[in-house]
Amino acid sequence: MDPLRVSPPQETKLHFLDYWRIIRIRKTVILAVFLLVVITATLVTFILPESYSSTAKIRVDRDSPDISLTDRAMPNGIYDAYFIQTEFETIRSRVVLERVIDQMDLNNAWGKKMNNGQPLKTEETMTILKGKLQLAPVRNTMFLEITVYSESPREAADLANAVAGAYKDYRLERWQRNRNEGLEALKAQLQTKQADIKVAQSNVNQLRLTLNVPDMIVNADQPTVLPSAQEYQKLDAQRMEVEAQLVKESVIVEKVKNLSDEEKTQALPQLANDPLLQTMLQERLAATQREITLSKEFGAQHPDLIKVKSQLVRLNKDIDERVKGIVFTLQTRVDGLRAELEQRKGAVEAARSNDIYQARMAQPYFDAKHELENLQGFARTMEMKIAASRIDASQPRNSMVDVMEKAVPGMKPVKPNKPVNIALGIIIGLVVGVGLAFFIEYLDTSVKTIDDVERSLQSPVLGVIPQNVGLLLEEGVDSPHAEAYRVLRTNLLFSRKDDKLNTIAVVSAGAGEGKSTTVFNLASVFAQSKHRVLVVDSDLRRPTLHKMMHVTNSLGLTNYLLKQNTLEEVIQTTSLPTLDFLASGKLPSSSLGILSSAQIRDLITELKRRYDFVFFDSPPIMGVSDASILASEVDMTMQVIQYRRYPQPMNIRAKQLIEKVGGNLVGIVLNNINMSHDESYYYYSGYYHDYYSRNEDQEPSPAGSEDAQESKA
Repeated sequence: MDPLRVSPPQETKLHFLDYWRIIRIRKTVILAVFLLVVITATLVTFILPESYSSTAKIRVDRDSPDISLTDRAMPNGIYDAYFIQTEFETIRSRVVLERVIDQMDLNNAWGKKMNNGQPLKTEETMTILKGKLQLAPVRNTMFLEITVYSESPREAADLANAVAGAYKDYRLERWQRNRNEGLEALKAQLQTKQADIKVAQSNVNQLRLTLNVPDMIVNADQPTVLPSAQEYQKLDAQRMEVEAQLVKESVIVEKVKNLSDEEKTQALPQLANDPLLQTMLQERLAATQREITLSKEFGAQHPDLIKVKSQLVRLNKDIDERVKGIVFTLQTRVDGLRAELEQRKGAVEAARSNDIYQARMAQPYFDAKHELENLQGFARTMEMKIAASRIDASQPRNSMVDVMEKAVPGMKPVKPNKPVNIALGIIIGLVVGVGLAFFIEYLDTSVKTIDDVERSLQSPVLGVIPQNVGLLLEEGVDSPHAEAYRVLRTNLLFSRKDDKLNTIAVVSAGAGEGKSTTVFNLASVFAQSKHRVLVVDSDLRRPTLHKMMHVTNSLGLTNYLLKQNTLEEVIQTTSLPTLDFLASGKLPSSSLGILSSAQIRDLITELKRRYDFVFFDSPPIMGVSDASILASEVDMTMQVIQYRRYPQPMNIRAKQLIEKVGGNLVGIVLNNINMSHDESYYYYSGYYHDYYSRNEDQEPSPAGSEDAQESKA
């Protein structure tokens, strides 16, 4: 049959049950830390003296500019965290707290209580006062709460009100001082500006005389009002009029050139606005209509008809001459306008050059005049602000700080808050206790779960043995613990690659991991299933199996290997007919390497022939070489690992020693598992506990049938 296969290593993931397991295992640590923290917090809470608190609420506004040269209002009611924090530091500052100390004579008052009647130094008193003082903003407002703690409720209220009053007085005095300093600075600047105005006025007068600025433009602001500029503007306007007339006349001439004679005759009255031509055309139209009428009524030789035709000839001739005259006049006018335009342009250019020259010459005067006007305007503004500030300073002034609520003595102590402190102690105790438990669990590198074994050792777990397991020969076949060993026996049988492999060595990394009990009980289970079984105590230095068997250790393995006795003489029987025992015997001090002799190999060969299964109890493999020799000679080796006893690297080293000597490690046995703490092992060996507890009043079924089936397997 195929041996049990090991699943590939997977990433470690903690389940909720793993956390609960750690808490249950480390409950002593958790409980001890929890009680220590809770008791400490409770004692400290009841030892601390009671203190009362009183709170004064004030409104704090920003300082307006001491001297403002603009009329723009400063934002005053907008919450500013930086401003609030700045005012906190101002209230805690020396300049404010010293006022409180002097006002309430705290050096002497607190010296009597805290310094054996000797006055305190101001620095000491200020340190104590800062410790009693607490400041807090009212969210999203310009309100501040000044809270003072003291053992006396009256003192707490007086201190809070005194701090608020001292801060208010400081802000008012600072504003007045800054206002006076601002006025003096403004007066000094005004005197400087007035001196600058005198210099600028003298400069303007000198430039006026030097540049010969006309009197008519002395009050002007720009050089564009010079006579040359006015002349240039006038000539340029005339030029634009001539240019517009030329464009208009040129358009008419161009249109007339492209028309036929008749079209010219029809278009010129409107284009040239000629009333005479318009009248002549109307007369021709009337004559034409009369000719048509007479032609219908009379013959061609009728005097009236001849007269009308003569009139039409004369009118057409006059119209043609008039049209030619108009066209000629238009062309002549266009030529004249062109000539006039050229003259205008020349005059404009000359005026422009003269204006530029005059403006360049007069520009220093206007620049000096502008500078003088700016100085005069700034000086007038400063004079107005000085006058307004004097009027404002003479009026009653409200402080930038208003006391909204005065502090009143508290009725109940606020410190220590016993329920809160005890609750915090409970919470912190639980957190610290659980955290310490998990930290200890993190530092613990011993084997804790089956996953630890299979991940680190890459070997299957054949069985899980619970805590407090006794000897099955004494507890009987129906012992609840026997089921764990029956599971181990079944897994061991399935792990064999060949049915001829029947010698098994049980080893462990260190002492005290329960390998002797495992060997004894596993052999008992095999023997109960009608197999012929021999248990060999090969731990020559610290033998224990003879005590479990209640037999003597005077004869045993060492006597046979030293050829003092035969195999039949050293093998002992037990209360179970199918179970024999070979004790270790007395080990001579001169025969420490007895297991390394060739006789152990012959012994194993002989025992394989006589028994169905032979179990060897070996010493710890990390201590002596005997276990390594046995692992190399027997068919199979099982490694016993006690739960939470030795670090994983030690167990890994033990496995490596077995493989290094060529031993066949078939699997791992986890021993001494606390099922009440480790629910994750329940499905391995916990089920049968419930099974037996539910059927303890019923007659148990014979184990022989089940064991027989397993032996067949």
